[in-house]
Amino acid sequence: MKKTMLPLAGVLAAALMMTTACSGSDDNASSDSSAKPGEKVELTYWTWAPNMDKVVEGWNTAHPDIHVTVNKQDGGDPAVTKLLTAIKAGSGAPDVMQAEYQKIPTLVSANALADINKEAGSLKAKFPDSAWNAVTLGSEALYGVPQDSGPMMFYYRTDVFQKLGLEAPKTWDDYAAAARKIHTANKKQYLGTFSANDPGWFAGLSQQAGASWWGVNGDTWSVAINDPNTQKVATYWGGLVQEGVIDNKPMYTPEWNAALNDGTQVGWLSSVWGPGVLEGSAGNTKGKWKAALMPQWDAASPANGNWGGSATSVTTQSKHKAQAAQFIAWLNTDPAGIKALATQANVYPASVDSSAALTSPPAFLSDQTDFYSIAAESAKITKPFTYGPNVNVAYSSYNDAFGKAAQSKKATNFPAALATMQQTTVDDMKNTGFKVSG
Repeated sequence: MKKTMLPLAGVLAAALMMTTACSGSDDNASSDSSAKPGEKVELTYWTWAPNMDKVVEGWNTAHPDIHVTVNKQDGGDPAVTKLLTAIKAGSGAPDVMQAEYQKIPTLVSANALADINKEAGSLKAKFPDSAWNAVTLGSEALYGVPQDSGPMMFYYRTDVFQKLGLEAPKTWDDYAAAARKIHTANKKQYLGTFSANDPGWFAGLSQQAGASWWGVNGDTWSVAINDPNTQKVATYWGGLVQEGVIDNKPMYTPEWNAALNDGTQVGWLSSVWGPGVLEGSAGNTKGKWKAALMPQWDAASPANGNWGGSATSVTTQSKHKAQAAQFIAWLNTDPAGIKALATQANVYPASVDSSAALTSPPAFLSDQTDFYSIAAESAKITKPFTYGPNVNVAYSSYNDAFGKAAQSKKATNFPAALATMQQTTVDDMKNTGFKVSG
């Protein structure tokens, strides 16, 4: 699961050198070519979501004058690298781009995403604050419309919990106690694992604890990866790994898949999309799992984090910014668009109005009729979190530093890994030309 980050960093650096002079301007590269009355506008849309061409059919049928063509792309770093290359070249970029929330600051810093605040209208009330913060970076600018979100949820084996007289943990203390009881009863069983291959997972856990790893004020960034909230999370997991009641193997490996399927891992701190993974990895255990809200640091003040999620953005090369903004507003706020996203693209729409489109639980949890009610509550309590322009560097540093910490099984090495992440991230930002406070 570990990805090579250097090509993206190189493309970003080149794009930044090209756009530094105009990064604060009013999207000069995307001046709208207003369509003449009756003239058909053609838009291109890069996305990796499945069946998005079927979703877009609904728009094209209802809006014959604004036709959208879907171009299926790879997600993650390859998508970002391809877009930044096109922006640097001055041609080849799409009108509309699906962008992961954590990649938006990178794209904004490279002047790849247009501010559509004027064109999109007032949409803030249609999304949770955490999703809205991800597309505004805490400013008045709007760099996309939230498409899907990944509120974290806890999945557990009901048969194991019932046998041991356990309930879904309400707090992290409860989670630790359950982990100890499960592993004591069966030395082969673990409630979960600490995964040093999944920085997005750890970022979500830190977000729940109140962390926000980056901040931006004007043109000056701050970095707070090594803050007390994240230190608390790292210390907690380091303690459980050293104690031996939680596994230290990475997720998404053959060994991890087998553990889910054979009952040696009986819980998973995941996201709303978790049932699809469980169905593929632990098919033999269908009917034995249930979803719950995440364990809390403070049960009286519930909070959550995200693992995953993306927005739909307009690029600065689009010559039809107003029409593109109209399309992405429909896609993510219109009942027809939301329903198509949920039922055809199989994503969890970010809109607060998505419940009407989610009438039955995921197939793997077909008996849990309240699944999407729990998901909606999980999304509602998710805290805002600001990503930075070099999230790829921070995530790569996580893989390295926490990989060593997890292998060592020494609790003190976990918070120490945060200091490494902090320094690596700050040094990279300064070397790339960003202003960084502190």
